[in-house]
Amino acid sequence: MPSVTDVFVEVTQLDAVREAAIAWLRGRGEETAGRISPVSETSWKSRIFTAEPVTGQVFAFWEWIDPLKGKPVAVEGDLSAEGMRFAIVAARWNAVITDRLLDGALDALLRSGAVRRDIEIVRVPGAWEVPAAARTIAERVTSHGGPVDAIITLGCLIRGETAHYEAIYNEVARGIGQSQQETGIPHAFGVLTCETLEQALHRAGVKAGNKGFEAAIAAIEMVSLRRKLLDRKNSEGA
Repeated sequence: MPSVTDVFVEVTQLDAVREAAIAWLRGRGEETAGRISPVSETSWKSRIFTAEPVTGQVFAFWEWIDPLKGKPVAVEGDLSAEGMRFAIVAARWNAVITDRLLDGALDALLRSGAVRRDIEIVRVPGAWEVPAAARTIAERVTSHGGPVDAIITLGCLIRGETAHYEAIYNEVARGIGQSQQETGIPHAFGVLTCETLEQALHRAGVKAGNKGFEAAIAAIEMVSLRRKLLDRKNSEGA
């Protein structure tokens, strides 16, 4: 631990930071000798160098040698939809909400690299019909020679409009989950369950984000994660 300063700055890419500090000094026409130390390793599993941009003001920049600090590396999905195929099942009931959810889902997919020809949109009468359509799509072989990579389910249930609200929601959630588990195709859940129309509007892009957008992002990540896990399984089995 350098004794010439009390200011320590944790960074990533320590070497790039040091090069930037050198370039800054040279840009001011000042010498770097004695002002910027070499990078050295510490006893606390880090690398460090000191810089003195102004006489008497010394800063120590450091980074962990092991940025995970001994934690296991997690397998996570990426957020690139390039080359992926999606189906969106959207209910027409409460269209003022579900149309907004659909717009959000399309926005997320296209922003993330998907192309329009690889996105199929299926409209069903209401949330009750979403699981059946999703299951049919998941079990179908597409013209590309395989199933879609993920299905995004969108709908809206409002308690005040439906006397058997809980029964419908439970069956919709169960059906979508069962379709995902039995087919292995990721199903992103974007069926809103709200107390009022105002609450639904807020969750469809007015104040609380767009749950259709969020469902599409989840679908992209799960496709990527599934591919990584299958690749790992295949490599371990080879």
